[in-house]
Amino acid sequence: MTTMSNEEIIIERLRLKIPNAHIFKLPPKPSAGGWRGAEWHDKLWQGTLKVVERNDQTAVLLVDAHNESSIFAVCPITHQLDEGHSTNGGNGVDRCIDSSRYFVLRIQNAQNGRRMYIGLAFNERNDAFDFNTALEDSRREKMAEKKAAALGRNNNYTPFGSSSVDYKMKEGEKIKVSIGNNNTTTIGSGNSGGGGAAARRRSGKTRSSNTGSGGFLKPSSKDTPSRLA
Repeated sequence: MTTMSNEEIIIERLRLKIPNAHIFKLPPKPSAGGWRGAEWHDKLWQGTLKVVERNDQTAVLLVDAHNESSIFAVCPITHQLDEGHSTNGGNGVDRCIDSSRYFVLRIQNAQNGRRMYIGLAFNERNDAFDFNTALEDSRREKMAEKKAAALGRNNNYTPFGSSSVDYKMKEGEKIKVSIGNNNTTTIGSGNSGGGGAAARRRSGKTRSSNTGSGGFLKPSSKDTPSRLA
């Protein structure tokens, strides 16, 4: 999705979309150890989770399942792009120590900048895996972009996209790509979609977007705890 306002161009990329996300009010954090999903009992909300990128910003959006313009909360992601960081720890998302399906999000009020923490849980471990993968893909791509920009400054290289040539697709313009056996994919200028390993993995799955069906799974011994390094 591309939004234009005067000379400003905002490119929005949907990296991941998960239809069933559960949000909890957090109890006081334990003095020792980390967050435990088994201790969460006060459920606040259920809806769709999206990982989106707008230019150089990444965020986790919690939106209504039937009206995605209705946003419940926003968790800005602060990627660790220094060479010394090999993980995304401290980016605004923490993991629970008793279940791989439970996370803690640091959400932020856009008007006053006030921050608070909420609990996030998924029904399936595959959803949690895709969520982790989407955030890590985003971090790695932004780190690569940072390295490329630094290399360009050192070598007086002109980055792609800084040319005066207009490569944007015109309204209604389409590209046809043939891939073997005369299978043709049409890419239109109005299309928008996700990207990255998580989105590709989910593209072959058929998932229900009905948030009212299915029971919620509490942490169990079958879960694989994930701890931050």
